Amino acid sequence: MFSASAVGAQEFIRIWKPGCMANSRGLSVKDSMNAELICRVSVPGMYAFRPSNAENKGAAVLILPSGGYSVLSYATGFQLAKWFNTIGVTAFVLKYRLPQSPDVIDSYKAPLQDAQRAMRWIRSKSKEWGYDATKVGVMGASAGGHIAACLSTITNEWYLPNDSIDYNSFIPAFAILISPVISMLEAAHVPSRNTLLGKKATPALLEQFSCQLHVGIQTPPSFIALAEDDQTVSPVNSLLYFSSLLKQDVKGCSLHIFPNGGHSIRVRKNPGITGYWPVLAENWLIETGIIN
Repeated sequence: MFSASAVGAQEFIRIWKPGCMANSRGLSVKDSMNAELICRVSVPGMYAFRPSNAENKGAAVLILPSGGYSVLSYATGFQLAKWFNTIGVTAFVLKYRLPQSPDVIDSYKAPLQDAQRAMRWIRSKSKEWGYDATKVGVMGASAGGHIAACLSTITNEWYLPNDSIDYNSFIPAFAILISPVISMLEAAHVPSRNTLLGKKATPALLEQFSCQLHVGIQTPPSFIALAEDDQTVSPVNSLLYFSSLLKQDVKGCSLHIFPNGGHSIRVRKNPGITGYWPVLAENWLIETGIIN
């Protein structure tokens, strides 16, 4: 298991109890990481980042790192977590299992199973950690944005409950999606689709993971930011999702398409007006009542 102190987080939290991890063969798998990426996950869990007591605004967010379902860009996730702390939000960066892990039984289930369990854990600790359980949201970029959208639209639980943590809801109260993968059909990001579902995925599976098809009354308000010149994940993904949010009358949603930034929108050093997205996101959280 990674040392939390070695990579800058305040604490590392295992989300599954030993011997109770869903969708596991019980194999011993070694973690693999470098300065920027996690390439293999043995112990899924969360790196926790807390704001100061004076700045805590009573909300929390689960951050799902990008990486096309083949790696986890945890360094970028940490940058986002530290930014959330500056606006008073408790942040958790999820180290989720990748589909191709040798320990995973059903490859496509593992990332969402870990995300559902993480959301439930965060809500279960709301009083202890000092935030409102009704103000726990999710943020994801690229493939991480796809998991965030799945959390927002797939209502059935993907593992059998095994303790009191699993009595909590995994549906987020809000979602922030940056250059997200949304569809496995129209405008799909083929590398993410193949890594998650395989090159011969059934039509039913492709439809199940096309999040724009499953927006409903349970889907939370969403803030979406992307660049028009994204050559990796087609901007059509975000348009499909936002269109579904409008059709299903999900209130409080916000879509921002910037002219520049490609598929590399970060917290800092974005080109031109793309650099304003964190300010817009913070004000959106205020406008929707998540933070005051």
